[in-house]
Amino acid sequence: MDSRRVGGSGLRVSAVGLGTMTWGRDTDAHEAADQLRVFLDAGGTLLDTAATYSDGAAEEVIGALLAEEVDRQDVVLCSKAGVRDGRVDASRGALLDALDASLARLGTDHLDLWLVQAPDPRTPLAETLWTLEHAVATGRTRYVGLSNHAAWQLAHAATVLADGPGLAAAQMEYSLLQRGIERELVPAAAGLGVGVLAWSALGRGVLSGKYRRSVPADSRAASPHLRGFVEPYLNDRARSVVEAVATAADGLGRAPVEVALAWARDAPGVASAIVGARSPAQLRGTLAADDLELPEQIRQVLDEVTAPQLGYPERR
Repeated sequence: MDSRRVGGSGLRVSAVGLGTMTWGRDTDAHEAADQLRVFLDAGGTLLDTAATYSDGAAEEVIGALLAEEVDRQDVVLCSKAGVRDGRVDASRGALLDALDASLARLGTDHLDLWLVQAPDPRTPLAETLWTLEHAVATGRTRYVGLSNHAAWQLAHAATVLADGPGLAAAQMEYSLLQRGIERELVPAAAGLGVGVLAWSALGRGVLSGKYRRSVPADSRAASPHLRGFVEPYLNDRARSVVEAVATAADGLGRAPVEVALAWARDAPGVASAIVGARSPAQLRGTLAADDLELPEQIRQVLDEVTAPQLGYPERR
């Protein structure tokens, strides 16, 4: 698997990252260990988590794996903070408390990348950015970034931190079902030297084609606590995109999940495409896309079918 620089920083990550949103709840410790072994064997390095994933249990599972089965140096460890008890809180105290708690659960003295998970309208951005700078200065993390922030917030943060640790990454939802970041954030990130980490690169699992006929009983859409996460993409527009991906996959002799991942992974500005999996076998199927480079004609067709609407001022 390719190793890529994250924007203009010195941080390097695998072209595909492993998400852990369900670890510690739907994915138990044994299954998580199997997934991580499959991922590392495939050349993956970026392990993505958050303080909120399974109420901290995901980080606890990772911490146990780092203590017993995996060398800390073999993974690029990314976690997120800024959401607490169901509400956004990116204040200095909340972020630092969350960071220290994450490090304790993970059993490590530092993260490779720490992200603010969502913008907080109640906390001045300057306070949040000071906290990121302080986290680097105190050795708790090597690099910092933002997740789910607007392009103007990204630009402001990159400017403020330019003389300090810099802003390495923007983690944003990006897939053939969600291309909104192309309007402003992707060009801004490119101009600022910020790398994009694409979360839910498989359209919350919908682009795998598993929902073409029905909702599988063991899928996220059938899960009481994840149904709402998937439902926005179970509509007619999404179905037309899934059919286009399936048609392209048939023509290439590959699986739809491989086509969807290859599209997101190799999109301009993307440093890594983050995927989750229900099982090691499912993860192997996803990672089979490693050798797939989409023909330009197929990429163009998928681009046209899923193009985001542009207007003033992006297009005049």
